[in-house]
Amino acid sequence: MRTALVIGTGLIGTSAALALSQRGVVVHLTDHDPERARTAAALGAGTDQAPDGPVDLAIVAAPPAHVATVLADAMRRGLARGYIDVASVKGGPRRELEALGLDLAPYIGTHPMSGREKSGPLAATGDLFEGRPWVLTPTRDTDTEVLNLALELVSHCRAVPVVMDADAHDRAVALVSHMPHLVSSMVAARLQNAEEAAVRLCGQGIRDVTRIAASEPGMWIDILSANPGPVADLLSDVAADLDETVRALRALQSSDEDKRHEGTSGIEDILRRGNAGQVRVPGKHGSAPRAYEVVAVLIDDQPGQLARIFADAGRAGVNIEDVRIEHATGQQAGLVQLMVEPQAAPVLTAALRERGWAIRQ
Repeated sequence: MRTALVIGTGLIGTSAALALSQRGVVVHLTDHDPERARTAAALGAGTDQAPDGPVDLAIVAAPPAHVATVLADAMRRGLARGYIDVASVKGGPRRELEALGLDLAPYIGTHPMSGREKSGPLAATGDLFEGRPWVLTPTRDTDTEVLNLALELVSHCRAVPVVMDADAHDRAVALVSHMPHLVSSMVAARLQNAEEAAVRLCGQGIRDVTRIAASEPGMWIDILSANPGPVADLLSDVAADLDETVRALRALQSSDEDKRHEGTSGIEDILRRGNAGQVRVPGKHGSAPRAYEVVAVLIDDQPGQLARIFADAGRAGVNIEDVRIEHATGQQAGLVQLMVEPQAAPVLTAALRERGWAIRQ
């Protein structure tokens, strides 16, 4: 691939353009808002000048509701040899294109499984997709050349290609992305009118659950409007679980021992099913999840503290598999949780203590 056209210079489009530009591809940028395209160009994502002729690959990074319209216009104008979109929903746009009577041989739907809570070109980074799955949804009609161009794009972005059927993809993202986002928003909404004293007790658990609720509502309305059926089906199942959980909790309030036992069994069932589902979440680099030991270190909220911890762990020959930071309420201090292989935990604990760190048991 020598040339590309990115149509839509938001977070995803600009991030893909940055990755391609960094690897020597000449990238042209366009957007319904010319100022966004100019911003992306100023960031080094390419040029906002129109190409002289057809490019190798056109990348449509428009909201799902507009993908088919934008793609149809680009294909009718002959802007590229191949066309892809990067929307988070795949079945609907393809059916819209089919209904328009277009030849879909030069088109393949794709979806990079990566993003951020922030949107727009200023939130973009060239490494946004690195190590992340990038779904491709070819059909029997897809030209091999277009599939190869899409695979080359994925390679340039250092993502991991995953081939799926379009409708299977939509059901999958409803499960792992769209439904969880709504549930996160529902939990976060409970905080809106909560007493300040209660909100001040927020810890890492509530931060984890509500993190994705910070995303831009307008963007999510576009996404959910394009995939409402599968999301509604999943939320219906969640609602049934919620009803059962509420009944179980009410039973725990009863003075009747049998009812309390029934309530305990109901709560245990949902917790155990949660355990069984959570262990299926892939671990690092998409591998099977692994159990790590946690070494908890108390630190002051000052510059250089994390760098010192990581340096000391490196001197001890211990690899930090993951890290979490829990900030103390009302204090300039926090707790750094270092996840390491079980056999490395005693080594790291001893080394950090020797270097003066306070370890919490």
